[in-house]
Amino acid sequence: MTKKFSLTVGPLQFNWSADAFSDFYARIADEAPVDRVVIGETVCSKRTPFYEDRIPAAIERLQSGGKTVVLGSLAMVTLEREKRAARELFEQTALEVEINDLTLMNWARPPFSIGPLINVYNEATLAYLAGQGAKMFCLPPEAPFASVEKLAAAAGECGAEVELWAYGRIPLAISSRCYHARVHGLSKDSCQFVCDKDPDGLTVRTLDGADFLAVNGVQTMSHNTCNLIGDLDRLAAAGVRSLRLSPHTGDFVAVTKAFADVASGAISGDEGLTRLRATAPEAEFSNGFLFGACGAAELTPA
Repeated sequence: MTKKFSLTVGPLQFNWSADAFSDFYARIADEAPVDRVVIGETVCSKRTPFYEDRIPAAIERLQSGGKTVVLGSLAMVTLEREKRAARELFEQTALEVEINDLTLMNWARPPFSIGPLINVYNEATLAYLAGQGAKMFCLPPEAPFASVEKLAAAAGECGAEVELWAYGRIPLAISSRCYHARVHGLSKDSCQFVCDKDPDGLTVRTLDGADFLAVNGVQTMSHNTCNLIGDLDRLAAAGVRSLRLSPHTGDFVAVTKAFADVASGAISGDEGLTRLRATAPEAEFSNGFLFGACGAAELTPA
């Protein structure tokens, strides 16, 4: 059957070791049936020195594996060194850049992509950014299905495409303060990089002990794992052309293969969901932002 979607591996959101970073992208390059890979630090610039010398080799291997590589930007640019790094993303011309902070529009050169942390909630915003050179929009993962339909149609009129967050914990907020450090009795400036203790994020519970959110350094995330593998027919009909799969520990290549098989029609959405439950047995899956009454709602049947 004809493939309905392209598949994108989003940027690594968590603080993994340099070796884990290299091993992850080597497997994606060699084994994952994906089309695009966004690589680069999006959460905390303090993490970058630990693995930035591994990025060129990862890019080369990904490209050798037939993947299109896109450079991802930081989600909140505040410091002078972060501004310099943002500007340098556009000083190179070999790779497309995904913008996650509108500060980067000061240096943007087309074509570029818009990441899910930019608030593209209406057709006018999408049309403006498309007019500046944006060709791919990964929509905010909290957008409901009715909005996705309208934005996909608007993107088509502008000669652009929309991508949807289809797998992984959802980024909800970014802060200048680091709760991950605070929970360990540390300040942000002397955090000792304790976020590396939680390679999929630190669970936050309510006073009643219910799992509520996850913390990843300065980032607040959903506790549930977004999973749209059973909704691909509806997304294709709505005009979505690409799916974003966000990295987590475990066999992430198996996650990409499940989505690729459902997207191609090789297996059903139910079969794909069964495979993902086996791959990530501790994850609590949700499609609540898209189809439920709230973001944390359990999977709504297609």
